[in-house]
Amino acid sequence: MANEPTGRIHSIESMGLVDGPGIRAVVFFQGCSLRCRFCHNPDTWACQDTGCETTTPTALVERLSRYKAYFSRSGGGVTFSGGEPLLQPDFLLACLKACHRAGIHTCLDTAGVGLPEQDYQPILAETDLVLYDVKHWDPERYRALTGRDIAETQRFSDALRRSGTPVWVRHVVVPGHTDDEASMKALQAYLAEHLPRPERVELLPYHLLGKNKYTAMGLPDPLPGVPAMDKARCAALQEAFFPL
Repeated sequence: MANEPTGRIHSIESMGLVDGPGIRAVVFFQGCSLRCRFCHNPDTWACQDTGCETTTPTALVERLSRYKAYFSRSGGGVTFSGGEPLLQPDFLLACLKACHRAGIHTCLDTAGVGLPEQDYQPILAETDLVLYDVKHWDPERYRALTGRDIAETQRFSDALRRSGTPVWVRHVVVPGHTDDEASMKALQAYLAEHLPRPERVELLPYHLLGKNKYTAMGLPDPLPGVPAMDKARCAALQEAFFPL
């Protein structure tokens, strides 16, 4: 298709099972403006990466359409993740529209921090489900954990609330930071104010699987000495505060 926007893709996972309903193809966009201390994909941070793939929406969705049989049988589809997909808004919007023309369910996995003054409504109108990563609820702790101001993600959550797009909230539980009952109550209060009706809230245990990437990239350990979150403890918090 003439005059299509091009986008930067880090990688594609063809059979994802944890990034939305059903079996999903997960497209990881290149580029992110957050520097989350619990991030396990620092290799997706750079917005200009010569090693990433450049493609068009038509080419990408033709590639993803090969998995439509799996999507239809499982109630799955395509999840756009990252990095941060909102940093490539024209490309993302064209991909979402192309998926819908192909009859593919769309999901956006985002921290809600796109470009300055970005209008999120056109993207949300083409999104069937948002996986919204709530990093923290306290402005100072949010900045300490991500390097950014909380105002932008709150602007996104305001747009998300107005759009009526279905949303699953996801929150990484980090030992010594957000793994106590007081933190869970604070998260409940924050969501009641900013996003009162998510379809579900998923607590994700912090893990160490990305540590080797920091070493390989010559980056310091962002959470030195912090162990992986105990999965049983995380499951207990899930059941007590956000039962699925």
